[in-house]
Amino acid sequence: VHNLGYINLYVGMHAGIFKKHGLKLNLSASGGDTQAFAAVLGKSADFSIGDATMVQMSRERGGPGIVIGAVIQRAHFFGVSKTLDKITDPKQFKGLTVTTSPDPNTNYAVTKKMLEENGLKVGVDTKILEVSPGTEIGSMLAGKSDMAITYQPSVAAAQAQGAKIVWDFATYMGPFNNTGIMVLPEYVKANPDVVQGLVTAFEEASRLQYSDPDFAKEVARKEFPDLPAEVANAAIDAQLKYRVPAETVRIDRAQWKTMIDMQKYLGNIKGTLSFEDIVDNSFADKAIKSLGK
Repeated sequence: VHNLGYINLYVGMHAGIFKKHGLKLNLSASGGDTQAFAAVLGKSADFSIGDATMVQMSRERGGPGIVIGAVIQRAHFFGVSKTLDKITDPKQFKGLTVTTSPDPNTNYAVTKKMLEENGLKVGVDTKILEVSPGTEIGSMLAGKSDMAITYQPSVAAAQAQGAKIVWDFATYMGPFNNTGIMVLPEYVKANPDVVQGLVTAFEEASRLQYSDPDFAKEVARKEFPDLPAEVANAAIDAQLKYRVPAETVRIDRAQWKTMIDMQKYLGNIKGTLSFEDIVDNSFADKAIKSLGK
């Protein structure tokens, strides 16, 4: 979906970084993680950005797919509410109704895992209201749920309407490969220069968003012109403060393990494949070497 979790992607586009590396990027939003990877499987897209668990699921079922880079390195969603005070313990979710995207989208998955790990039964102790990605704050603002677990800029938009951040998944979960770049092995084999160009562009864009936050804010305002400027700026401040966007395209083993452990816990994957089976960091390593430390 179109959200500011992918600020490194938008920074790369507006700064001309993808073009610099020989690429014309055609970007479309599919509506969710499953649909994004399905576009790659169906070959209507060359790459997809989303929950990299999609590749793990595909491979465990005998299908294709590899992950070639990180886009988001921490959970990039927050619990926002107009009625609740700040929550300091997951057990305080008891008795609440929270809104997320549908299963198996990541904000649903991490919410379910957090609740169950803290002894709360979904549907009994805490209700999860599943809505289309990007529409989470609507039900909360309408009083249908106590909290929306959503992404930027929806978080900042909710704050502008009187809501506040009451729960922070980025800090609670720590390093987490929230979003990756996914592609088919056959495409990589046939187009290694395109893949390298894309990964190197993401590495350069990931560095730029942190080194020049004012430019990142300018990009955010252009990408979301319907948002008040102060809302877009606040969204980027929060993203960078919590180190949500990937600081490097190279996938970290610890971040990957957190994601895999979560999906194994939820029963979405078996976890029978190794890091090396799914992740190819070779393009990221070349990108880092070419750009320098």
